[in-house]
Amino acid sequence: MAGHSKWSNIKHRKGAQDKKRGKIFMKLAKDLYVAAKEGGGDPETNPALRKAIDKAKANNVPNENIDRAINKATGNLDGANFEETTYEGYGPAGVAVMVEVLTDNRNRTASEVRHAFNKHNGNLGENGCVSFMFDRKGYIVISRTEHNVDEEELMLEVIEAGAEEMETNEESFEIYTDPESFQDVRTALEAQGYTLENAEVTFFPQTYSHVEGEEAEQMEKLIDMLEDLEDVQEIYHNQK
Repeated sequence: MAGHSKWSNIKHRKGAQDKKRGKIFMKLAKDLYVAAKEGGGDPETNPALRKAIDKAKANNVPNENIDRAINKATGNLDGANFEETTYEGYGPAGVAVMVEVLTDNRNRTASEVRHAFNKHNGNLGENGCVSFMFDRKGYIVISRTEHNVDEEELMLEVIEAGAEEMETNEESFEIYTDPESFQDVRTALEAQGYTLENAEVTFFPQTYSHVEGEEAEQMEKLIDMLEDLEDVQEIYHNQK
């Protein structure tokens, strides 16, 4: 199946994120903390923790940092209590924006996120004001350059594993699942020996907003400012 590459859009969206090594480690440690807090400290029985550990190791987070974050979450070490929340709002020209954060101080984080929106011609909205414009899906990428993959064979394996759709482009195969089937599909593909370039449950806009000129520059500055906030984990928007 031919299709527009969303992977290139995601890489562009995240390209400026986590510029400093210390911020990378902090954000990944928070991911580990929340996953272990919610599902326990055993990655064999906690898929979210397994994903967080894989992501941390891919970013060269030391094992002792990984263990410390898990131990904090499971009560073996004293530490701050973090919580996840999502802020929604509009950027320049009405671009829909969702900001996922992990924070130990909601008042501080809300103030920082609101300031970023206000500074760059956006506004922070109420919960639910833009989330209906996005679909939550499992998303898996297999590189075409790293695998000598028979497309028809992969398609059959993807369907058998329970995925909804597969798109093919010059660089990769992009596989979409419903969130509940994501882990089963991921496990099945890994068992077949495929190396996954990306695997996550994420949000995709239902429609895109085209922004040009000064408003596009303001939007870029808004995203950069949000990405520089320590508590921000992910940003989703529908700018084309």
